[in-house]
Amino acid sequence: MSGVPTTPRNAWSNDLWSDVDAIYAGIIAHPFVTGLTDGSLDHRAFAQYVAQDVHYLRDYAKALAIVSAKAPSLADTAMFARHAAEVFDVELELHATLLPQLGLDADALAAVPATPTTRAYTSYLLAVAYGGSFAEGLAAILPCYWIYARVGSALAASGSSEPRYQLWIDSYGSDEFAATVDEVLALTDRVGPTLGAAEEAAARTHFVTTSRYEWMFFDAAHRREEWPI
Repeated sequence: MSGVPTTPRNAWSNDLWSDVDAIYAGIIAHPFVTGLTDGSLDHRAFAQYVAQDVHYLRDYAKALAIVSAKAPSLADTAMFARHAAEVFDVELELHATLLPQLGLDADALAAVPATPTTRAYTSYLLAVAYGGSFAEGLAAILPCYWIYARVGSALAASGSSEPRYQLWIDSYGSDEFAATVDEVLALTDRVGPTLGAAEEAAARTHFVTTSRYEWMFFDAAHRREEWPI
């Protein structure tokens, strides 16, 4: 299927994914995600998602840059540095298209605070990237790549009657994004067999944790989460 990242059989990435099968099932069945294709998603919830995603991506780019600096080879460093730059060049360009359609502008967005879930997720990513090994940082950033590619591919099969939602689906369901994710999965499968038991266990814990945060991020937007006090 178009837009689906591929992994070889018996790869370490397959072991990682087996830990989050149930989480991914919860994501793909979440009313925020199903609402993107059937048109039932409240536009205000989608606007909140886009606003929070801008906050998230700013810190995600920093996490990518940190992981880049710890990468085992120059080629791996260059790959993550390129991906960090593409957060601005590609994904924020998508937001620049969507924001006016959602009645938002950059100045108004700057005044929107990060929600509790956004703050928790980005703080965790940066803490692992700074304080953990390369493998731990890689495992923490991987769900954002991989889950979005899987969701984008799944939603691309049916599409959306809402043009704003279709833009989002087209971005993450594309062959180009799948190719980017394949680069990271190939590195993941090279790194996995080199890890000792303790480091592998830590990496798998981070992978599961940030996969949970991916579900929480969609859910927070759907609930239009705010700080309680």
